[in-house]
Amino acid sequence: MLRRGDRGPEVVELQLRLRQLFLYNDEIHGQFDRRVEDALRTYQWARGLRGEMGTYGPQTRTRLESETRQP
Repeated sequence: MLRRGDRGPEVVELQLRLRQLFLYNDEIHGQFDRRVEDALRTYQWARGLRGEMGTYGPQTRTRLESETRQP
């Protein structure tokens, strides 16, 4: 599970997947900051994924990976 403050290649992948859906348009830097969290919350809200709001957990990951291509 990823949350604000985390860093690394998994965050880069999250940023790139959110970018594919036009939800994240900032710099790809591998830091789970407020902008990444906001984009993720928008995605989760639109898909009814309320249980993981603001965190990148297994339900959100599965759903996002099904809607995007491998970056």
